[in-house]
Amino acid sequence: QVQLVESGGRLVQAGGSLRLSCAASGRTFSSRFMGWFRQAPGKERKFVAAISWSGGETFYEDSVKGRFTITGDNAKNTVSLQMNSLKPEDTAVYFCAAAFYGGGVHFESSYDLWGQGTQVTVSS
Repeated sequence: QVQLVESGGRLVQAGGSLRLSCAASGRTFSSRFMGWFRQAPGKERKFVAAISWSGGETFYEDSVKGRFTITGDNAKNTVSLQMNSLKPEDTAVYFCAAAFYGGGVHFESSYDLWGQGTQVTVSS
């Protein structure tokens, strides 16, 4: 059974940086793209960033453009999220996910495999 495992979340001060990582455990898989979502307390889970293995195109939610960078390795089933200039509003549980069949990168429904999440807390 394949699973996605996130790591790297912790408490950081505003203006600081964090790097989140996501790796697959168990068997490897083939995906169309992988992404990161986040869920703040009391709010819905929302798209943050994604990387398509077809050409390496990346996608970002507007509020993180210029601050966050997604990278990954399709062959290794890994994806990372470098987060700079963090703000208190970035506080959330961050989830990585993989889409086996495609679809819109911004939509939760496009993703077939999810990690358990890692907590990022940004203090002001």
